[in-house]
Amino acid sequence: MILPNPALVTQREAKRLPRVPLLLLCAAYLLPGLIGRDPWKAADISAFGYMLSIAEGRSAWWSPTLGGLPPESALLPYWIGAIFIKALGPLFGAPLAARIPFVILLGLVLVLTWYATYHLARTEAAQPLPLAFGGEASITDYARAIADGALLALIATLGLLQLGHETTPEMVQLAGAALYLYALASSPFRPWAARAAVLAALTMLAASGAPSLALGLGAVGLIASARSRYGELNRFALWVIAAMLLASGVAVMMDAWAWRVSAIDSPQQVGSLLRLLLWFTWPAWLLALWTLWRWRRQLASRHLSVPWGCAMVGLIACIAMGNSDRALMLALPALAVLAAFALPTLQRATSAAIDWFSIFFFSGAAITVWVVYVALQTGVPKQPAANVAKLAPGYESTFSVVALVVALLGSAAWIWLVRWRTGRNRHPLWKSLVLPASGVALCLLLLMTLLLPLLDYARSYRVQIERIARHVPKSDCVATRGVPRAQIAALQYFGGFEVVATAKPGTTRCNWLLVLETRRRPRQEIPGWEWVATERRPTDRDEATAVFRRLPTPE
Repeated sequence: MILPNPALVTQREAKRLPRVPLLLLCAAYLLPGLIGRDPWKAADISAFGYMLSIAEGRSAWWSPTLGGLPPESALLPYWIGAIFIKALGPLFGAPLAARIPFVILLGLVLVLTWYATYHLARTEAAQPLPLAFGGEASITDYARAIADGALLALIATLGLLQLGHETTPEMVQLAGAALYLYALASSPFRPWAARAAVLAALTMLAASGAPSLALGLGAVGLIASARSRYGELNRFALWVIAAMLLASGVAVMMDAWAWRVSAIDSPQQVGSLLRLLLWFTWPAWLLALWTLWRWRRQLASRHLSVPWGCAMVGLIACIAMGNSDRALMLALPALAVLAAFALPTLQRATSAAIDWFSIFFFSGAAITVWVVYVALQTGVPKQPAANVAKLAPGYESTFSVVALVVALLGSAAWIWLVRWRTGRNRHPLWKSLVLPASGVALCLLLLMTLLLPLLDYARSYRVQIERIARHVPKSDCVATRGVPRAQIAALQYFGGFEVVATAKPGTTRCNWLLVLETRRRPRQEIPGWEWVATERRPTDRDEATAVFRRLPTPE
């Protein structure tokens, strides 16, 4: 017989996760990589370049440029970074000052996901069935336990591990998506907070370059509000409409409307999409599917329809934008909420499988990091050190006592947690997600302490710009052709060059020209310019930058 509600939860199972360990886990997830590194290749340093250009007064707040090129996103994320650079840059340096608000945004995403799940779990349809002899979980304790599970599920997702720790416009979009999820979830309980949240959320999405997503999420809110049995929630649709109109107006004012659709037209792209979905949303997608199956008779209920609808908007945007992982990231908070509602229905064998997979996978990953670290410091074993020397030529290892102590403490905490979980602690609802979330935090902590110098060497433009600076005098004007925005930002920040990316070689006033070379597009002769050198990032085998000097004009 299929029960109308599959959740059977005792008061003992509804025990909440102790707050001190939970806060330590969140700190271990948020703080690694905040200090001690440069802005990294691609989107991270590209966004930082626009923020720095605004903060230093080299471009206007309403029309920032990077080498003359306008940004590909709306302005709000760059304003946030520029404000923090101006306020905290003299104390901490521009890169750290720019990262601080985005770490705060990631922390806000975690908090909003917890509260959204908490409010959804308090709805009538989400409550577990009463037990024959009493002892079922109270509404508040049950909601807290489910919310703890959603927070752990979000931390455990592999896709948020990298993209969530970058200084990019997508982090503002993610915060807006999480805030909107909270607005829909809290509207029956905190109406005025929900109204303010829905106005702010869709405006944030539009002002950070995602107005279409704002309208898609708004449609989900309209449907959820219109189908509600409560008159107050029906009236909430008016606030959603107001938020959609406000977001559309902000998008027009900031010129944020852009057509980024890229159709999937080959079997290879379909396979790429499936692989992206499998690893990027792991393990939330697996538990979310289980939730939809076990709660299939309540799919129209608010605690499922709201996160399900928001997740579908992110998935559709991912497909429409050609398998964009950054669009898919906006679905992660909603997927984490769905995953949490699978916890009351999991059987003991399933929980054990998740635990043992997490133990072997993350313990193996941690051991690998430690082996590479020891090899870099001592030369033993030889093969890992040889592999690093081959992949990152020129890298010289450094030693930090603080990094070693932090990594040892994190590893000891993982060992203690494994012993705790493999003991007799089988009752809390959130138990199945403790090891996946902690394993992700452990690997991030080890990478950002033990191997941070190596990662910084591999992903920073610093070495390449220093090599280019051997040929080009500092502060000289440099023209570029085909050079990506990320490298333009690096040229301005690391090299201090005046970069012009909008002029052609025949019309530029600069005496130096940088041209991107690839395997498919090797260096070619340019009339009026003399080739000087070709420099590349130490870990890049596909791209290099050719340096040209203007030939003297014949009299």
